[in-house]
Amino acid sequence: MPTTKNIFKKILIWRYKHISERQFIYILSILVGFLAGFGAVILKNVTHFFQHLLEGNVVRDYHHAFYFLFPIIGLTLVYFVIKYVIRNKVSHGIPSTLFAISKRKGIMKRYQMFASILTAPITVGFGGSVGLEGPTVATGAAISSNIARWFHLNQTTRTLLIGCAAAGALSSIFKAPIAAIIFAIEVFSLDLTIASMLPLLLASLSAIITSRFFFGSDVLLPFVIEDPFKINDILYFIFLGIIGGLVSIYFTEVYDRIQKFFDKMSSPIKRLLVGGIGLGILVYFIPPLYGEGFEVINNLLVGNHEEALRNNFMQLDLSNVWIVILLLFGLVFFKIIASAFTFGAGGVGGIFAPTLFMGSVMGNCVAKIINTTGFSNVSESNFTLVGMAGLMAGVLHAPLTAIFLIAELTGGYELFIPLMLTSTISYSIAKYVHPYSVYAMQLGRKGELITHNKDHAVLTLMDIDKVIENNFVPVYSDMNLENMIKNAVVKSNRNIFPVLNKESEKLIGIILLDDLRPVMFDQALYKTLFARDVMQNPPEIIVIGKDKMTDIMKKFKESGAWNLPVIKEEKYIGFISKSKLLTAYRNKLIEVTA
Repeated sequence: MPTTKNIFKKILIWRYKHISERQFIYILSILVGFLAGFGAVILKNVTHFFQHLLEGNVVRDYHHAFYFLFPIIGLTLVYFVIKYVIRNKVSHGIPSTLFAISKRKGIMKRYQMFASILTAPITVGFGGSVGLEGPTVATGAAISSNIARWFHLNQTTRTLLIGCAAAGALSSIFKAPIAAIIFAIEVFSLDLTIASMLPLLLASLSAIITSRFFFGSDVLLPFVIEDPFKINDILYFIFLGIIGGLVSIYFTEVYDRIQKFFDKMSSPIKRLLVGGIGLGILVYFIPPLYGEGFEVINNLLVGNHEEALRNNFMQLDLSNVWIVILLLFGLVFFKIIASAFTFGAGGVGGIFAPTLFMGSVMGNCVAKIINTTGFSNVSESNFTLVGMAGLMAGVLHAPLTAIFLIAELTGGYELFIPLMLTSTISYSIAKYVHPYSVYAMQLGRKGELITHNKDHAVLTLMDIDKVIENNFVPVYSDMNLENMIKNAVVKSNRNIFPVLNKESEKLIGIILLDDLRPVMFDQALYKTLFARDVMQNPPEIIVIGKDKMTDIMKKFKESGAWNLPVIKEEKYIGFISKSKLLTAYRNKLIEVTA
């Protein structure tokens, strides 16, 4: 009776014989798009079920205090699901995917295919102030990575399929297929070529068809532009871009500092209590912070700020425009704090939705200030839309995604000029202060981020362990010349010898064959000349765990050396030769650009 393994092996053989590599990638991209779209459907439906059940039926009908309790209950449930069901750490969606591409050759673990589906709806449905876009991307990316592994596809194809999953996820959620493709290219640093473009198109198309099959024509932001762009407003959009850049810097700083604060806590229970209580307090006093916040965005777009700001704790008079502006400013200020508390407490979600939330509120707030002070009469809905794009460009470092997403969501390109202007200004200001986006911050600081810089990307993808050579014969500092000749020079086919401390195996120097040639035939020195007398300091030392491939290349360039010693935890482990390093670089370049 044939086993599953044998059947799968026969399928692989049939595929190699009858389907070309390119055709197979097209087929897989359609499959990945469908699965990413279906994952988005599951995540959205389960989350909306929780939100409707809890916020719609319990909080409004029973007691406002549930705004405080539900986030804590949700985060506690997530903690138990991760500990007893998943039994693995569930990282943030897109950063974990970027880490897999940069450091794990695009390989993602199997539990990541379902981890976000089990945890993100609970986090967001119970009031966690984060989004579902990141978990949806992570779910699709994990599925595509494991499909690539099952079919024995190479690293470049795995990365492309992960990009297809990202495009499929966003296409399904926002029904914006072009913006979804641009997002995959901008965030995951995919090459924009014909070979990559067609799979991305197929995945995005497959996902949006899947979404339309389940959700019909419903969209998250059902708004069509009514007010045309006026050239007289251009200075105000420039001002909005500057504000967007400053708010982006605030967003990144607060997120980073709160994450570092929680990272210092060794106990997950302590993180849960601090983050859960902090989030509960914020949501209790500011109910619009509950969940993703798309309802608030939609109300602001249609000019219904009373509904967007309902249930404000002090029951302030919303007919006073300055009170409305103050409350909107408070939403911008506290939203990222609530999101960071959600992550710090162990919640699972993404920052895409909080970015859209803050951007829309920021744009609406700026428009109200301009209109109230009498400088001009600008369209509040247009500023709300452009504000979203501005903050996306600044926080996510994805200006093209921001421009095309808002353009596609609104069904036209009427606001293309202000979208470009505001996004460019916001992105430029934010990038000047923070070179890396929130997604890529940790990897970027370590020099492990894949970027559109092909040279840097290839070096990042190279495996340092594969270029270390161990056929160098070591000598010890107290070995005399006779022992060095008999035990090292005669036995080695290399012209360099590492000098080690006999007790600790630490590298203390090197000896070149050229150093020994003048004395190696002088038998009078055989007993009196020791290794420590002829050794010299290496021109540079490569430290495993500290030096990245870019650092290693720089050390070879600056020292002019052909071989450099490698140490790990202060102990000698081998050498790296320039020739082997350049050969490995060439092979990786061919693999990446294939």
